[in-house]
Amino acid sequence: MKRILLFLATNLAVVLVLGIVMNIVFSVLGISTRSVGGLLVFCAIFGFGGSIISLLISKWMAKRSTNAQVITTPRNQTEAWLVDTVARQAKAAGIGMPEVAIYHAPDMNAFATGAKKDDALVAVSTGLLDNMTRDEVEAVLAHEVSHIANGDMVTLTLIQGVVNTFVMFLARIIANVISSSMSNNNENGQGMGTLAYMATVFVLEMVFGILASIIVMWFSRQREYRADEGSAKLVGKEKMINALQRLGGSREPEMEGSLMAFGINGKRSMSELFLSHPPLEKRIAALRAR
Repeated sequence: MKRILLFLATNLAVVLVLGIVMNIVFSVLGISTRSVGGLLVFCAIFGFGGSIISLLISKWMAKRSTNAQVITTPRNQTEAWLVDTVARQAKAAGIGMPEVAIYHAPDMNAFATGAKKDDALVAVSTGLLDNMTRDEVEAVLAHEVSHIANGDMVTLTLIQGVVNTFVMFLARIIANVISSSMSNNNENGQGMGTLAYMATVFVLEMVFGILASIIVMWFSRQREYRADEGSAKLVGKEKMINALQRLGGSREPEMEGSLMAFGINGKRSMSELFLSHPPLEKRIAALRAR
């Protein structure tokens, strides 16, 4: 609950700040959101603004939401091994050394996040360290390092920004048509049209948001295949296959929000369309087919 509230509060703060800034800028530049061009600019700023700000603060949010402890000076052999392993993999992948952290959670998982390839974070759960062999942990770390090397955090942010823009834009265009029609056909006129507009935007954004999430989740699943392949190149495909097989018998991950998309293991769902990660058996089959 704490992580969910923090996630919602951050998004609300971003929207409020952007709203104030946008009103000032639009007033100064004379841009009207009533025109199609002005509305598209409005939606693009909000759509990309939220995604980009979330990316820029992703490391801070990840540390706060998971209570991850960054390893500055290793206190034991496990921490020393983690740092050395990530350093070796980062060098092989051609990226800067990420911060390495451990967070307390019973599920076997790990994630990578950060706005830049040379300033990222790789974190692993205590559940993963307690239940996997070192070869399997090494493969999981290589998977996360591959996410960073592939620039997945930035690419997913840009895709989310485009999707957000068109969800907001299309919802308002259609709502304008519907509310105008209701205003013309109702003697209450403008008041009824305004209520219809607000209600329609709300409903359409929900519907379009669900449909748009299918696109984002499809890209996320392709990204997982590439990260698995990157791990296989760094440490060998058998290690990665063994790690995925171990995950097959684990409990469902507890991570929420954007962190879920960059974990090694994803949530279960009734439909693959809404999965951020492909089913483990498909990931294993893809690796075996390499």
